[in-house]
Amino acid sequence: MTTVRTRIAPSPTGDPHVGTAYIALFNLCFARQHGGQFILRIEDTDQVRSTRESEQQIYDALRWLGIEWDEGPDVGGPHGPYRQSERGEIYRKYALELIEKGHAFYCFCTPEELDQMRAEQIARGETPRYDGRGLNLSAEEVQRRLAAGEPHVIRMKVPSEGICVVPDMLRGNVEIPWDRMDMQVLMKTDGLPTYFLANVVDDHLMNITHVLRGEEWLPSAPKLIKLYEYFGWEQPALCYMPLLRNPDKSKLSKRKNPTSVTFYERMGFLPDAMLNYLGRMGWSMPDEREKFSLAEMIEHFDVSRVSLGGPIFDLEKLSWLNGQWLRELPVERFAAEVQKWALNPDYLMKIAPHVQGRVETFSQIAPLAGFFFSGGLNLDAALFEHKKLSADQVRLVMQLVLWKLEALRQWEKERITGCIQAVAESQQLKLRDLMPLMFPAITGQASSVSVLDAMEILGPDLTRFRLRQALELLGGVSKKETKEWEKLFAAIA
Repeated sequence: MTTVRTRIAPSPTGDPHVGTAYIALFNLCFARQHGGQFILRIEDTDQVRSTRESEQQIYDALRWLGIEWDEGPDVGGPHGPYRQSERGEIYRKYALELIEKGHAFYCFCTPEELDQMRAEQIARGETPRYDGRGLNLSAEEVQRRLAAGEPHVIRMKVPSEGICVVPDMLRGNVEIPWDRMDMQVLMKTDGLPTYFLANVVDDHLMNITHVLRGEEWLPSAPKLIKLYEYFGWEQPALCYMPLLRNPDKSKLSKRKNPTSVTFYERMGFLPDAMLNYLGRMGWSMPDEREKFSLAEMIEHFDVSRVSLGGPIFDLEKLSWLNGQWLRELPVERFAAEVQKWALNPDYLMKIAPHVQGRVETFSQIAPLAGFFFSGGLNLDAALFEHKKLSADQVRLVMQLVLWKLEALRQWEKERITGCIQAVAESQQLKLRDLMPLMFPAITGQASSVSVLDAMEILGPDLTRFRLRQALELLGGVSKKETKEWEKLFAAIA
């Protein structure tokens, strides 16, 4: 009997996303329920955005939740390497095999040519897609251009008509017309694979039997199925999980909901409660109980109980469930969890040097430094009135700072300062002009301990969350403003 093997393949390009944890949880439960194995693979072929810091955050976030894997970059295993960036030669070999079999071809189109092609298609009222011009090149011309070292990609051939039937474990057979598919790039000009080739090759070589992934990948499933057919491989069973949604039914996004797992850890949620809540996203226990452990979920897991309605990720409901978990803890465990969360020696030692020189009695510590032990803050809009800047300019610079900090992967005081400095200079301001806005946003006070040190200590999740809170208090940012301000942001060094 075949051993069930599932996997999660996150990209280390940002904060560890709750959507990643949600898909990881369901893959883990499916594998464990069938006595199988769960694999972690790192999809780091985006060399511009991928970082080892983000990769480590993925490990830390999943382990904080209690999700463990049998094979992966950090634990090893018989099917390594488990980072796609270290498997380049493997992908190259299989891409060339597709070319030899006539299922793929070299494309030498420049980005400008492709842009012009799409613009002409749109002008004619057509759906923009690759028109297959690379297929018109003779074998001799292809070899000549390769020998000359011309930049190129490798694309797969796809049918232009007919229907692809996608067998989905949740929806049954889904019919998708081939005329919606583009001739997918398989190998990029940098010699690294795209998602489509890397996933099919890795899933085959790692003996993955079941792929549970987000439903946003369902429309492109025919390309994956066609690759399995081209290689002559048996495809794994496919299961497209419903997407997590904001309370307004839109796709879960950090603009409307904190999406980083680390945020919930810093806010003081219990990992048991967080995992419990993710387990309730589109799935329910046979007896419909709300509160259950990972072990109980694994014991009773049945993928057919997944509901296709988009599960709503609601912070209020999560907080309620976390409260249920907290109240049922033995009081000794409750106290121990509080200590582990923020009253631990490591965290207190980060804060103590900044507080020690500013107090005369211990009783003054809480009023001065209470913000270090808070999640959100009760902010006063009056503290954001600025001598130099109008109310709109205040919102602009705060949004620009937030965007800079969202892109920051190495969270150190000097780099945080550099982000704020860059925004100040872009607006012909000095760093000291922006600091009076940072104090109330981050500490809730007009002055406190060094706010730059405070931002480093609080960490990226709480810092960004508080900046978003402050922006909302000041009226938020409209869609029109977002578009205009993104152009200003793009110009910041």
